[in-house]
Amino acid sequence: MLVGGKGTRLRPLTTHTPKPMLPVAGVPFIAHQLARAAAAGVTRVVLATSYLAEVFEDHFKDGSPYGIELVYLTEREPLGTGGAIRNAASGLTCGPDEPVLIFNGDILSGLDIAALRDGHVAAGADVTLHLTRVADPRAFGLVPTDADGRVLEFLEKPETPEQIVTDQINAGCYVFTRSVIDRIPAGREVSVERETFPELLATGALLRGVVDTSYWLDLGTPGAFVRGSADLVLGKVDSPAVPGPTGEALLLPGADVHQGAVLSSGTVVSEDALIEAGAIVEGSVILPGAVIGEDAFVKDSIVGAYATIGARTSLDGAVIGDGATVESDNELPNGIRIACGTLLPVGAVRTTAGPGGCPAGENAAVVVHGRSVGAQR
Repeated sequence: MLVGGKGTRLRPLTTHTPKPMLPVAGVPFIAHQLARAAAAGVTRVVLATSYLAEVFEDHFKDGSPYGIELVYLTEREPLGTGGAIRNAASGLTCGPDEPVLIFNGDILSGLDIAALRDGHVAAGADVTLHLTRVADPRAFGLVPTDADGRVLEFLEKPETPEQIVTDQINAGCYVFTRSVIDRIPAGREVSVERETFPELLATGALLRGVVDTSYWLDLGTPGAFVRGSADLVLGKVDSPAVPGPTGEALLLPGADVHQGAVLSSGTVVSEDALIEAGAIVEGSVILPGAVIGEDAFVKDSIVGAYATIGARTSLDGAVIGDGATVESDNELPNGIRIACGTLLPVGAVRTTAGPGGCPAGENAAVVVHGRSVGAQR
């Protein structure tokens, strides 16, 4: 399981937490992957770590709560996808002809993992790739296959309509025959997409592409992160790791929600978070210790641990860093990100006319105009 990335697209959420450890539907994201792998018969997982590597072992220990054995191998220098796989191979115990499942640590899917593995063995493939179809493949590398599912080539992100020869993309889950992993160069950066796979094709290796139409989502952006969490809570994709029944909202132990608040659309309220009277929270992730004030409106947003959202403030597709304070009467639009520990004063950010100034603004006015705003001459 490749979990070494820094998750830069998700900052500030990943400032103190590795992307695969961010809470999704109430638990660290890779808890869902580990639970689904265990359900498919996997008994041993090597976590290929790098960024904030200690966080994984502190949380998951030896993996026994998931019924699996966990082994941790850390990259000291970035090795790329292929290099990370090769580095993690030292933690494998299987023979050269046995299958090895490889997961990217930021993909949520409904893939039948056991079927992918068993099909790989039955076909005698060197590598089997999980492929998915997307409506707009321009942001992805393309993986065309023939009628029998044999991979024909690996194409870079298309730049013109003529280059879009398929809507099939690499979905981030593979089965390698162990001996193929051992052929990846050790100790240097290797891209499995740009180097390993093309070289295997050139030598006549059998690379199978299995197109799966079940749920699939790359959780690399804040919008996708929120959507994936909500879809798990709503039951749109199954995971044995969701810590409660599916429905409009998931409340974790210690969450305090006023009876006058309204939660919907797959919202998660984490441990010791507080939702005050009149607040409306839709499809959002409220992390531990956060406070949502009276009559606030929070939609499709992430509110960091111990952050505070003031009364009547609205968030729409916003990301609030850990420990930040957004005071009352702010309006934060889609895409805005507030850094950890930031203080936004009353009404500091608006998309409509607001209630007026704040103490800091009044102090500034005295300096500029030599008198308080609104004072008589």
